[in-house]
Amino acid sequence: VNLLALTSWVGIARLFAVVLSCLTFSLVASTGHFGGPSGTWCMFTWCFCFVVTLLVLLLELLELYPMLPLSWDDFTSAFSMLAVLMVFTSSVVFPATFISSPCSSNKCARQAVATTTSCLCFLAYAVEVGLTRAKPGDISSFLSTVPGLLKVFEAYVACLIFSLLDEYNKESGLMWCVAVYSICFIFTLLIIIFTIGRCLAYFPCPLDKVLVGYNFLALLMYITATVLWPLYSFKGRGRPDSCGRNCWWDKHLGITFLTIFNLIAYLVDLVYSSRMVFI
Repeated sequence: VNLLALTSWVGIARLFAVVLSCLTFSLVASTGHFGGPSGTWCMFTWCFCFVVTLLVLLLELLELYPMLPLSWDDFTSAFSMLAVLMVFTSSVVFPATFISSPCSSNKCARQAVATTTSCLCFLAYAVEVGLTRAKPGDISSFLSTVPGLLKVFEAYVACLIFSLLDEYNKESGLMWCVAVYSICFIFTLLIIIFTIGRCLAYFPCPLDKVLVGYNFLALLMYITATVLWPLYSFKGRGRPDSCGRNCWWDKHLGITFLTIFNLIAYLVDLVYSSRMVFI
């Protein structure tokens, strides 16, 4: 039994994440009000993070993780970064969707407490990412470096973009943007999977330089998407007065901002990757 899995700073952060995620989905479940796509996503996030973090703690406590056919440090780094993004999204979506003003009922109070514990859970995962992030010069675990963490961020933002897509096949410019999102997402996801599965060592080319080239091409593609998506989405079309919660205009605006976020992520990724390889 490896007690350091529970008593180290990383272990303590994981214990807090387990307790807070469990408390969050228990409070939301007690209200019985979490239906629809948004509520289902939030409940899935908290339950998924609770189960995987608990499993990570047990495997490290019993020292069983070396038996798994994967890079454990890369897996835990990628998961903690993914949990940060998922819990942060749920901490924003849940109160915006389910908490109404004024908040005076017992159910609303439990929803407010659940939102607070979700935010604290996000902080616990953020602390874990900060504690496990590779120090300068340490590249033993790629997904714990800044470029590796950015890969998880880029893939997650692409998933958010896909969730907001509705009508895009009427304009060739929008179809190109969707192709950009899809191509970059697929390649980024393959990099993450191959890194965790220890398959990158079999790559016949110098992988570090290939990643720099991919980041450069992805950056160029996202620059075109950043220009073309708002140009073709909002050209001559303002926000309709009768636009409701699922308004297409709001979704296209959200995709515009998410595209900009990924553009910045790929730019930072390229800078850090180039420094790691050439400097």
